[in-house]
Amino acid sequence: MRGLKKQRRIQIIMLATVALVLSTALIGYALRDGINFFRPPAEIVENPPPPTEVFRIGGLVEEGSLVRGQGETITFAVTDGAASIPVTYTGVLPDLFGEGEGMVGTGSLVNGVFEATEILARHDETYMPAEVIEALQDQGVYRDPGES
Repeated sequence: MRGLKKQRRIQIIMLATVALVLSTALIGYALRDGINFFRPPAEIVENPPPPTEVFRIGGLVEEGSLVRGQGETITFAVTDGAASIPVTYTGVLPDLFGEGEGMVGTGSLVNGVFEATEILARHDETYMPAEVIEALQDQGVYRDPGES
């Protein structure tokens, strides 16, 4: 009788372990395309990702680099102070997007140009994404707007 209970308990534990491993694998498989890693421009220049990899880039829109082409195509450069990456984007930019402002874009690097599929800009005069602030602080470029 005791051996039967112990055997049943082991079977339940094994079944639960298999179910946990299977569900973890399925979740990972489902999210494989939805995970976008953040990379500052300096990291992209040092170690360019393959053109098939979708990732996020962030930094400041370089002064004098914003060019509005025909239609909805816009080109500009994003910098973290150490490196600059050219960006192209086709679509409508957020209202608060501009030169010298913080931005985060999602897309891929093709032939040295970041082709963005989505552009996000700061939402007020003091906000900048934490990832962009960290990248700019690492380069010694970022200055807290609250400091004088």
